[in-house]
Amino acid sequence: MADTILLVEDDQDTARSLTKALESSGYRVTAVDTGTEARSIIEHVRPDLILLDLMLPDTDGLVLTTALKTLTRAPIIICSARQEQVDRVLGLKLGADDFVAKPFDLDELEARIEAVLRRASRVREAAAAPPDQIRVGDLAISQARGTVMLAGQQVHLTPTEYRLLVALATRPDEVLSRESLGQLVWGYQDLGTGHLIDVHIGRLRLKLRRASKTAPIIITVRGKGYTIGSDNTDPPGGVNHAVARSPSVQRRGQT
Repeated sequence: MADTILLVEDDQDTARSLTKALESSGYRVTAVDTGTEARSIIEHVRPDLILLDLMLPDTDGLVLTTALKTLTRAPIIICSARQEQVDRVLGLKLGADDFVAKPFDLDELEARIEAVLRRASRVREAAAAPPDQIRVGDLAISQARGTVMLAGQQVHLTPTEYRLLVALATRPDEVLSRESLGQLVWGYQDLGTGHLIDVHIGRLRLKLRRASKTAPIIITVRGKGYTIGSDNTDPPGGVNHAVARSPSVQRRGQT
């Protein structure tokens, strides 16, 4: 069955062009032009993915992102002409799964959509699988439930922080580069993912430290990336380490 995309876009030319292109690629598309309509229709549409513009006539897309995350588990890709780094970072912190700046290349957008849908499918499959746990010291991650327990207390993480912790915890003997973590967490890597990884690592460390003094340490291996270990674990190989703190829719080649 074809995946359903909810397109929230107030520019009618962009909405028509994007709807036509995505439907020709096999997706079912429902397009709305306001945040109010998106909230009211989402339970009926039950989308597999949401494409969300930030600049809507009745609400800011960042505010709408938070509201939609309470109504659906569908992943959200923000598509916006607002290209400031703060919008990208804040959108991801609020629960968006990706951010694509306008004008965008349609082939790239479709590749991002496919990557996000694959990741969402893996999360659903993991939730349906028999319970299994990943343990690092006092930290226990249940991939079946999507929960993180530390010293008997649940640690509440964002979806991105959770995927980042799972990536590190399932590879405790490896040093993972920022590029590798970007691929594992978001399904792709680009020039902006390294900075975002650092931001999320900082927040993840803070939440783990606040939860328990026995929390595993996320270690920065200079020039290489990150690894995880218990409070008395050295990095793999004994490496010295430091803990760190319309015109919008175009196919490539078209004008």
